[in-house]
Amino acid sequence: MLQQNYIQAAWPAPKNVKAFTSCRSGGFSQPPYESFNLAQHVGDDQDLVNKNRQLLPNYQNFTWLNQTHSNICVDLGQSGKVTDGALQGDACFSSIKNQVCAVMTADCLPILFCDQQGTCVAAVHAGWRGLANGVIENTVSNMPVNSKSLMAWMGPAISQRHFEVGKEIKETFIDYPQAFSRNNKMPENKYFADLYAIAKQKMMTLGISQVFGGDYCTYQQSELFFSHRRATHQSSSEANHIATTGRIVSAIYLV
Repeated sequence: MLQQNYIQAAWPAPKNVKAFTSCRSGGFSQPPYESFNLAQHVGDDQDLVNKNRQLLPNYQNFTWLNQTHSNICVDLGQSGKVTDGALQGDACFSSIKNQVCAVMTADCLPILFCDQQGTCVAAVHAGWRGLANGVIENTVSNMPVNSKSLMAWMGPAISQRHFEVGKEIKETFIDYPQAFSRNNKMPENKYFADLYAIAKQKMMTLGISQVFGGDYCTYQQSELFFSHRRATHQSSSEANHIATTGRIVSAIYLV
């Protein structure tokens, strides 16, 4: 019997809030997607992806977004039942019981939100582009609760140690100098960027003081997570130079 591994969000959320991130093991997908890949857009066998999705808790109530690194936040309560990937957005929220808010990642930062009363939840896909585009701010402003009543859990993303970026990205986040570092071995105009730090500062600015998580690295912890950047580095020595990997999912819902 297949055994899926999940990381439960470590935060003091109300008991009626269920929140987790999937790990990469325990599914049907074959290399290089081994084995619990949940994305249909990465070249994996669609039937195997569907079998993987059916292993998820409450799988029949997932809505799968078409993620484009935007700041679009979807109100799932108003969207109705839609075809997988038909809704474009990089965040979603809901106040309906058992309606799952979910985002897929493979280095970008997933953020899960709920209010202290357990009446509303949200999931956000926050890579550097999404952070720059204001996906956190737009999500929080759309949720029908006061931002000060929210708490957040930051799921697995690439850590600063492994996220090298160029000067143009550093300049995009000019108000977040503490999120960038470099060492003497790095090429000129290269920096290490901290997605966790940028996201946390943004949330604190919005009045969200309860921010948890940020303890994992998708690049380094290869036994647990998919990583697009790790796959890119591995493919650089191969003939086709195509980075191919799966996606994990971070999900949250009310019961």
